[in-house]
Amino acid sequence: MAKNMQPIAKRCRTLGISPAVMGYSKKSSNRNPGGKMRRKKSEYSLQLTEKQKVKFIYGIMEKQFRAYYEKAEKAEGKTGAALLSIIESRLDNVVFRLGLAATRREARQLVNHGHFTVNGKKVNIPSYLVKVGDVIEVKEKSRSTTRFKSIADGETAAMAAPKWLQKDESLLGGKVIAAPQREDIDFPVEEHLIVELYSK
Repeated sequence: MAKNMQPIAKRCRTLGISPAVMGYSKKSSNRNPGGKMRRKKSEYSLQLTEKQKVKFIYGIMEKQFRAYYEKAEKAEGKTGAALLSIIESRLDNVVFRLGLAATRREARQLVNHGHFTVNGKKVNIPSYLVKVGDVIEVKEKSRSTTRFKSIADGETAAMAAPKWLQKDESLLGGKVIAAPQREDIDFPVEEHLIVELYSK
């Protein structure tokens, strides 16, 4: 499986996003302190940057991102909003949003290792798209591990889930109570630029 191994802080600075969006609240970068002095970007460069930003935040490679876009094109409503909603519905993102992992990268690894169930069935595919009504939980055998014990003890309790997700009391699971909406995206993105890029 392809992985993006770029340094988090450096890449965040290049794309103009806060490392906190990635779950790295203590990371920062002092490189290129005069970054605001760069020459004006072309229209294509702006469009490409927006696409790279979303791909980087969610850890998605180009082929899969393109497939999400094509699915969004067929959906009702605005293509850009539909694209973000689809990506936000990925299981690894849901695990992160429920506070069951400190970062999306960690969530992806935990899902790959088979620590979660969806509606009682083990799912180890990070790109699995959840639906309204789905219940995501830490697998019973995994609850005794150090990682999930620390979560149960409140390590990630401060992570507030978006309104389309409902945490359970133990913080070891949750339910999808609605489809994610455009306003649920917690970082600045101009999705219309992505649509313009793919529409060429």
